[in-house]
Amino acid sequence: MLTSDLTEADLETRSIAGDPEGKLPRLFFQRVPEGKTVKNRVHLDINAVPGRAPSREEVDAERDRIVALGASVLRVVDESWGPFPEYHVIMADPEGNEFCVQ
Repeated sequence: MLTSDLTEADLETRSIAGDPEGKLPRLFFQRVPEGKTVKNRVHLDINAVPGRAPSREEVDAERDRIVALGASVLRVVDESWGPFPEYHVIMADPEGNEFCVQ
């Protein structure tokens, strides 16, 4: 799928800055309507495998590895963003800082 498959509303709420080859880290920006009360305003997305989109099993294995290190699972996201499937796990480190595994 291409970004041309997304609506203007889709493009106004999210954007990504990242390596086009997918090998280096990326920054994901998402506009949220509410003010800061619970959510971190910035968090990291961690790729379960380098350089390609992971399978659900690989995401789940990385989730389990990170839980064993002391993180906790806050929520599993299994939905679509326009034509793009989204599967990732929202987690928190022991201090409560949020991040996603994808």
